[in-house]
Amino acid sequence: MERKENIIEVKNVSMKFNLMEEKVDTIKDYVLKIIKGQMLYNEFSALTDVSFQVKKGDILGIIGFNGAGKSTMLKILAGVLKPTAGEVVVRGSVAPLIEVGAGFDPELTARENIFLNGAILGYRREFLKEHFQEIIDFAELNQFVDVPVKNFSSGMYARLGFSIATIVQPDILIVDEVLSVGDYRFQEKCEERIKTMILRGTTVLLVSHDLSLVKNICNRVVFLQQGKLKDYGDTDIICKHYEEECNVVR
Repeated sequence: MERKENIIEVKNVSMKFNLMEEKVDTIKDYVLKIIKGQMLYNEFSALTDVSFQVKKGDILGIIGFNGAGKSTMLKILAGVLKPTAGEVVVRGSVAPLIEVGAGFDPELTARENIFLNGAILGYRREFLKEHFQEIIDFAELNQFVDVPVKNFSSGMYARLGFSIATIVQPDILIVDEVLSVGDYRFQEKCEERIKTMILRGTTVLLVSHDLSLVKNICNRVVFLQQGKLKDYGDTDIICKHYEEECNVVR
């Protein structure tokens, strides 16, 4: 039996943020407080000493209650944030879909944002031209190609973002709650595309509060609680622990 290599290694990762104690209304006030040493912060630990590995071809679900650190972890894995402590090793190309409309300019049209967002993801302009119609067709936005995306609903944002991010076959696809936006039929279409990518060897990291979705497509699950690794392992076992924890909280 072939032994799969680790495509992601999370080693003792911690993430802390400094939150301002008081609201500052202007840049001038902010600068003056910095100069005078009057800016006070509260330190917030979003993640504390978290470690796990992801094998090539895994479909990893990341679950937990609100504020558990799930989205922070995905942003670290996507390279958006640098951890305060610890190390993350990612082997392969990453297509992050971690926030609806991230990388879009609201003043630009869908057409223009395809090239902007695609460039951010590292796609060549020639590639985007070649696959432009495929992106629009999947997002079901043919009537809105030249409409500024500031006029889009959250569902339309999600459809366009998902279509751009998944037009290629990345080594790693990172998805954060995007499938919860939009109608049920489009969610099913997204699930089918993800399953196709999985069959072709893409490793998927998925944050979702939809436990049925996690059970349906994930083979491994990370359970975060208050920024710490509560549990990690087989999907059925970890989801059962999570459901038991939900019952305790209720």
